[in-house]
Amino acid sequence: MSMSMYILNIIVNINCYTYYYYPLLDISLPHKGSFARSYHAWQADWQQQALERDVAAHCLTILSPFLRHLWERKGSMLDHKLHDNALTNLPAEFGELKNLSNLSLDHNKMSLLPQEFYKLTELRWLSISHNLLEKIEPDFGDLVMLNFLNMSHNKLVVLPPGMGYLVRLVELNLSHNQLQELPPDIVNLRDLKKFNISNNNLRMLPPMGELRKMEILDANHNNIEVLPDFYGCTALKEIYLANNYIKEITEEFCDQMQHLTVLNMRDNKLEVLPENISLLQTLKRLDLTNNNLNKLPKNLGLLTQLQSISMEGNKLSFVRQDVIRGGTDRMMKFLRDRISEELVCDTKAANNEWPDKYTLKKSQSLMLPARDLTSVPDDVFIAAASAEVHIVDISRNKLLQIPNGVTHLRETLSQLILSSNSISNVPSELSCLSHLQYLDLGKNCLLDLPVEIGDMKNIRELVISNNKFTKIPRCVYELENLEILLAAENQIDEINVSSDALPKLKKLAVLDLSNNSIFTVPPELGNFTHLRSLELMGNCFRQPRHAILAKGTASVLSYLRDRIPAK
Repeated sequence: MSMSMYILNIIVNINCYTYYYYPLLDISLPHKGSFARSYHAWQADWQQQALERDVAAHCLTILSPFLRHLWERKGSMLDHKLHDNALTNLPAEFGELKNLSNLSLDHNKMSLLPQEFYKLTELRWLSISHNLLEKIEPDFGDLVMLNFLNMSHNKLVVLPPGMGYLVRLVELNLSHNQLQELPPDIVNLRDLKKFNISNNNLRMLPPMGELRKMEILDANHNNIEVLPDFYGCTALKEIYLANNYIKEITEEFCDQMQHLTVLNMRDNKLEVLPENISLLQTLKRLDLTNNNLNKLPKNLGLLTQLQSISMEGNKLSFVRQDVIRGGTDRMMKFLRDRISEELVCDTKAANNEWPDKYTLKKSQSLMLPARDLTSVPDDVFIAAASAEVHIVDISRNKLLQIPNGVTHLRETLSQLILSSNSISNVPSELSCLSHLQYLDLGKNCLLDLPVEIGDMKNIRELVISNNKFTKIPRCVYELENLEILLAAENQIDEINVSSDALPKLKKLAVLDLSNNSIFTVPPELGNFTHLRSLELMGNCFRQPRHAILAKGTASVLSYLRDRIPAK
């Protein structure tokens, strides 16, 4: 064996050719037959360079015990990157890297960690994904300084007791293993924020209430049959439980998860949704695709912040397929239109019988549609305020004005439905409902809205259809978070695209101006490319023609852009 090959085998064992590995380290071997420098001097240079370089993706299959001497020479090593090699094990000497804090061992071929590995008690960041690990020892709990741990894509069947000692963990990824259960002490990880246990064989999850800081739970693709108890998970924002065997979302779950923003339970066995699902008032994404649902609770349409709802692949016989496939806006409109109709049968009590506090608290809504009411006593709204009611529906009555008592709900009200009455003006005091997100004033006798309505910056959907407006009220252009404006069936005669009007509504996605008295459609409206739905049918203008309007929003906007005069 040549001297150069002998030296290389002493330092590190690899399965790559020497012409491949040496250029990566940028190290020159002494010329054969003329060692100007001693072997020891050359070896010292190699050690120094090896310590200071990233040895990831270098086709290493074995780490030499010589690593201990490298450590002694360097004195301190905080980061070590050994990912994307072909390592089958680590030498015992690896445990002598006492001050190691960050270690990457992803994409290797290790099936076992040496006992000495658990001496790396200063590790803060450890990623050992995409290996062949079948087990880890209870001593893993000694790595108490860890705040990030990724052991995904291995072959772990069980986790040892002691994982609960890793109390500093903020992010834990155990996905793509073969775990059948979680150790009971896993709930001791009280600093955990992100927990990924997807793609395992878990049949159940322990009560999660102790994980008070957890923000994201991903348990997709398991065999879970029952929702765990989340009581106490006050920080939890996103839950992913797709591809499991869960049959029910419980009322307790809705009580506990009122701060949830994402709930993905597609591809389960859900048969029914609880009536109090309307408590999930912060929910933005709801995916219930491919379940066994045959009906939906009437209050589902009251989730005012929903930006995405998916219901395909269920057995919803009462919902037309074109509605299901029509996207979130159409689905939510359908659900809201049903609310009043379904509540009529439930609210046939005499006019002087108001919901009790228990009913208000349980549903967090005050539902009084179709009662022929001409007024609502203040006491009813005071009781609703004490029950922290989010939704008030007084539609389809005989109100001539908006009840003053509704302002008692200024701290909680997010949805106010006043449609199908005989209201002729809106009081400026209504603007105190600063949390309001959905306001339905349709089918009344309104001519204008007070300027103070422009202060209601949280409104996302405004319905003023079927009134007597001749213009879109100026206050509407101040609603900077407005996404849906329904103003059909009025006497509106213009579309104001000046800089202080429609262009201020940067988030507007749905604009319905059908069946008004609009004489011209300004070409500049074509620049409103953020519009997903634009309805202009039933007006007085000649251009765009009906054939263009029938092609849909994208075609109308394109047609209008093509007619913007060149500067």
